[in-house]
Amino acid sequence: MVKLVDTHDLPAGRQAQNRVIIFMYYTYAIKSKTNKYIYVGISDNPKRRVEHHNRGYNKTTKPYTPFEIILLEKFMDRETARKREKYLKSGIGKEYLKSL
Repeated sequence: MVKLVDTHDLPAGRQAQNRVIIFMYYTYAIKSKTNKYIYVGISDNPKRRVEHHNRGYNKTTKPYTPFEIILLEKFMDRETARKREKYLKSGIGKEYLKSL
């Protein structure tokens, strides 16, 4: 997902030139509605990614469709989102997700 930073205080001719594009990354956890299966991942477009999981495009999650989102966290950079993903995939992280 791309977020454009507003530059409305600049003169009209310079507003378009000085836009800053910031990429947002999300760590998400989805839970199968039919099984006790939780999947954790990262994406820059979580809505699209969860749709892919629900349509069976992902080999790992296909047998467990349909899914519901149980956690969605936003981060400014991919590295931080990845660290959170790794934590949620750990034993203590999985226990936290099960408690939600």
